[in-house]
Amino acid sequence: MNIRFYNARILSLENGTGIISGELWVLGDRISYIGKEKDNDIKWDRQIDVDKDLLMPGFKNAHTHSGMTFLRSMADDLPLDRWLNEQIFPREAKLSGEDIRFCTKLAILEYLTSGITSIFEMYLDPEIIDEACIESGMRCVQVGGMNNFSQSLKLQEEYYTKLNSGSSLTSYMLGYHAEYTCSKELLSGLSALSHKYSAPVFSHNSETASEVQGCIERYGLTPTQFADSLGLFDHGGGGYHCVYLSDEDVDIFRKKGLSIVLNPGSNTKLASGIADISRYLDAGINLAIGTDGPASNNCLDMFREMFLVTGLSKLHEKDASAVDATDVLIMATKGGAKAMGLSDCDCLSEGKKADIIRIGLHDPNMQPLNNIAKNIVYSGSKMNVKMTMIDGVIRYEDGNFDIGQDPKEIYSYVQDLADRLR
Repeated sequence: MNIRFYNARILSLENGTGIISGELWVLGDRISYIGKEKDNDIKWDRQIDVDKDLLMPGFKNAHTHSGMTFLRSMADDLPLDRWLNEQIFPREAKLSGEDIRFCTKLAILEYLTSGITSIFEMYLDPEIIDEACIESGMRCVQVGGMNNFSQSLKLQEEYYTKLNSGSSLTSYMLGYHAEYTCSKELLSGLSALSHKYSAPVFSHNSETASEVQGCIERYGLTPTQFADSLGLFDHGGGGYHCVYLSDEDVDIFRKKGLSIVLNPGSNTKLASGIADISRYLDAGINLAIGTDGPASNNCLDMFREMFLVTGLSKLHEKDASAVDATDVLIMATKGGAKAMGLSDCDCLSEGKKADIIRIGLHDPNMQPLNNIAKNIVYSGSKMNVKMTMIDGVIRYEDGNFDIGQDPKEIYSYVQDLADRLR
């Protein structure tokens, strides 16, 4: 479709957080013009008066397990090891492919209401997830969750070759669940696969103090150092959580150009700890933000995550100036795009993909307009998301969804599944 947005404030994030007034044109799946209003002879499918609301790049949820929606508020108030082994793994073993399809679609509905236009997904049955995202119009980069019990090296290579040759909406990266669920032999094999395809590798990394201590006891190295010793970072990648990184770990991330994906909501709920974000920023490491899954968080809300990134850092450092809100907004958009390899979706610019959200500025929590970028982080809410466009298609607008399926069908299916597995 060809859509003209006019009478808009535009936060492109191409160069800083400056805002311009004007219009933005979408032709097909790309942005074709940003600037002052001007005459044109284009045949528009829609012309939308933005009413001086804000257009900006969509948020990138850079770590999630969408299919876990059926577990929301079912497996709560337990430490990570018991949460996984007593509540999560036994129930996940009973899931069918169709269960994962509907649970993923439920998460997508929530992502859209939060202005999330891309997800960095790690879960069971990547082929089903790929189909669910294409059917719903969600941009998705999957990452392998290989461990000693599932997603063998052979299977991961099959996913890598197959899922990187299909829809332009979806792609696949190499990855493993975590050091503590993978043998050294398995990770060495993954390293060889990474070198074969010159491919980056991602995993959960240093989420808890006990995880780091266990790795040191096994190998005399932290999870980051161990992965690096196997050559897993020779072609880039990064880690999710990264709460407990040593100075040597941080140096590895810096030297290898790796990304850290912060998950403050999940880390808070599971009492895992608070990442030393200022230290990572000072080292020049690319930072992104993820919600983690809807069982450990339980809310797939980028606004809450952004506030927690800065708020927890200020508490951690006892410094109200720590981790500026504008840095956090960059993490939630451009930082996520960089980690996910989505260079066409990092900002609003002519020729870039049309992954755009509209933030309502006339709601009371966004007034007055002293600093719009900081308002988004400190006082913004899902209620302010008026529209979410992905690949040039409006998938959510004023409470209505366009994902190819009635949301009530999805709600009903996932409720039945949760009742069955409770």
